[in-house]
Amino acid sequence: MTNTIRVERARNKMTQADLADKVFVSRQTIHAIEAGKFVPSTVLSLRIARYFSVEVEDIFELEETDFIKKKRK
Repeated sequence: MTNTIRVERARNKMTQADLADKVFVSRQTIHAIEAGKFVPSTVLSLRIARYFSVEVEDIFELEETDFIKKKRK
């Protein structure tokens, strides 16, 4: 999954900590989402989108690899 949170933050002149405070998570959570290391919950995705006054799909986008079933170890 890709996202444009970093772009939205830049447009709004916000730090990761600023956004984290607004959507009730840690700065580390915002960092992990931006880095693609953490997929946010539906609720958090909606909070982020609502904060920026955009649709969830404007921020988060599935990649082709998100449709490939991964083998369990």
